[in-house]
Amino acid sequence: MAPSEHLQFMAAAIAEARRAEAENEVPVGAVAVADGRVVGAGHNEPIGLNDPTAHAEILAIRAAASTLKTYRLNAVTIYVTLEPCVMCVGAMLNARIARVVYGARDDKTGALGSVYDIGRDGRLNHRFEVVGGVMEAECAELMRVFFRARRGGT
Repeated sequence: MAPSEHLQFMAAAIAEARRAEAENEVPVGAVAVADGRVVGAGHNEPIGLNDPTAHAEILAIRAAASTLKTYRLNAVTIYVTLEPCVMCVGAMLNARIARVVYGARDDKTGALGSVYDIGRDGRLNHRFEVVGGVMEAECAELMRVFFRARRGGT
């Protein structure tokens, strides 16, 4: 995929993250892309849905599987504003995602290189391509502003 496509789809993921922020959820957004089109989108909703698994990536994967009418998403790229956690990477592995493109690193819970590197672990039955740092500054700033506001900082 061309870098311009990465920017286009990451911008769509950022728009999803802004939806999460507007709902007082942690601002993480994700879109699932197949054949150059968005087939699923999601933003964090664990608070609103009372569902600890309602991360942006999980919701985007569910939407993509529904749209494509298959649980094997081997032609799908997931764009997500924050490096996915262990749970989300596990779902991506089970869905057989082809590629994950993320914006900001997550040095506390990131599972694609920061804390763990599960997506490329050769011991598992599936691996996928990982591209990090796409629109990293914009994605990281979403998180900084959100948490600064909640902690009473400026």
